Amino acid sequence: MNLAQGECFLVKGNEVSIVKQEQNLKVSYKTVTADDAGQRLDNYLLRILKGVPRSMIYRILRRGEVRVNKKRAEPSYKLCAGDEIRVPPVRVSTAPVIIPSANLHSVQNLKDRICFENEALIVVDKPAGIAAHGGSGIEFGLIEALRALRPEFSFLELAHRLDRETSGCLIVAKRRSALRNLHEQFRSRVIKKRYLTLVPGKWDRRLKLVEAPLVRNELRSGERMVEVNFKSGAPSATGFDIVEELNDATLMAAMPHTGRTHQIRVHCAYVKHPVGGDVKYGSEEFNDRLKALGLKRMFLHAAKITFTDPVSGKLLKVEAPLPDELRKIVEILKK
Repeated sequence: MNLAQGECFLVKGNEVSIVKQEQNLKVSYKTVTADDAGQRLDNYLLRILKGVPRSMIYRILRRGEVRVNKKRAEPSYKLCAGDEIRVPPVRVSTAPVIIPSANLHSVQNLKDRICFENEALIVVDKPAGIAAHGGSGIEFGLIEALRALRPEFSFLELAHRLDRETSGCLIVAKRRSALRNLHEQFRSRVIKKRYLTLVPGKWDRRLKLVEAPLVRNELRSGERMVEVNFKSGAPSATGFDIVEELNDATLMAAMPHTGRTHQIRVHCAYVKHPVGGDVKYGSEEFNDRLKALGLKRMFLHAAKITFTDPVSGKLLKVEAPLPDELRKIVEILKK
């Protein structure tokens, strides 16, 4: 359904309605600059239409209300310098963002979880339990919270993702040029990540690399699942090193060579050493044992990330210490 003359979209939180357009609300036209070239259309709209939920962005794209060079465009369309974008009138509620109380403490402490920062980027030690970004029923994520805490920056975008229950190093770009640089480093596999995870049993020291292609499926319930599939899966590889052998468990370092969804979790489960606390791919028996010891989350932590500084060109190594709740479990299993 397209907008009738004199109508506009009204966005209030996650509610969207069509109302009569106010006189000062008009269709606007944006010309893509060289700095914005290469960005996905949906991400560009999320940035210029601040406060508009992701679901709304996809709705106006599906309805053809957004046009690129007078034509419909897919959300994944990569912008080119000089593209003209038609943006429909969207009136966004100016009411303050309300952060759910369940996550308020974590968000307030976010400013103390910055591991590294320069003029181009921020590396945050993301807490477990907070999504990297809002959407799909999640009111807010780390990036929305960071924008609220650092309103002086007009541009803050995630350079990559971490699962909601995974903690650790997460890079946020403060410049469009830095984001493009970091994306290229990910594509060329310049960026190296090291995770710490706890798995059941004794890991075979000869098992240094797991190569198993992965495919992502959507269940009828809408839940996203990933599985090993040697016929149609995408090439996926994860390196593993033993950090410490514990009481019927092993503390492992996992180094993903590819960046597939849930890669470490699925590869660990594939070799019969599932990640502790993983309710989707894990062992119910091992999870119950860890829960009895006090673990209330998945034991997966992005402990270290190595990349090239987009500004200086120097190699940067940023680390996030193992959270107390995970360190305590390791100490208990040493006894």
